[in-house]
Amino acid sequence: MPAKPSSGKTDIAKIVERQMRNWELAHGQRIPAPDAGAHAVQHFVAISRTLGSGGSQVAALLGERLHWPVFDRQILQAMAGDDQMRTRLYEHLDERDTSWIEDTLRWLIAGDLRKDDYFYRLTEAVLALARRGHGIFLGRGADLILPREYGLRVRITAGLDQRTARFALQSNIPEHMARAEIERVDRERADFRRRHFGADANDDTRHDLVLNMDRFTPPQAVEMILAALRLRCAIV
Repeated sequence: MPAKPSSGKTDIAKIVERQMRNWELAHGQRIPAPDAGAHAVQHFVAISRTLGSGGSQVAALLGERLHWPVFDRQILQAMAGDDQMRTRLYEHLDERDTSWIEDTLRWLIAGDLRKDDYFYRLTEAVLALARRGHGIFLGRGADLILPREYGLRVRITAGLDQRTARFALQSNIPEHMARAEIERVDRERADFRRRHFGADANDDTRHDLVLNMDRFTPPQAVEMILAALRLRCAIV
């Protein structure tokens, strides 16, 4: 029996589309900043998290509170690989935006990266999203891509035992398998940051706020992030 044809978009494509609509709405409602002293990017929260720490849930709750779109690892990867989606994103940019993005890319990316390289496209998409609208960026080194003087950078982590138990439950796998996967992903993420951003990229002092989820619930973590955002960015 032939396979049933796919109906509509994949789940990730639908999520990307929804978050792009949210971003476009937020962009359309914001008041443009004056040229003099204008921020290079809009206010953002960049969240780095360890696997099994609950960082994805915190980001989702924070997005609901702020009414900001959440761009997680899957969404950013999909956007970096989708020429049509990036074209739609760049339609919102003017000449000053593209000039700033190109200058920032030259400063960020060392070596001979081509414009079709994944990391180049990823970096370009993150800069464009933050340039023209508020957003919450989850993973993919967004906190290292975006200008250091703007936004709020948050690290969400937890003890290995708690992370293992949570990930095993979420994935419906034995705890020994969950622990092995966590350790593998930790190594891969650390290597990604080191390879693209240098030896200091895994230093936790790059974050403004570090939350240990052994001590707090996701709603409590959101309240602390909002408090830090008020102090750091004078908003909300």
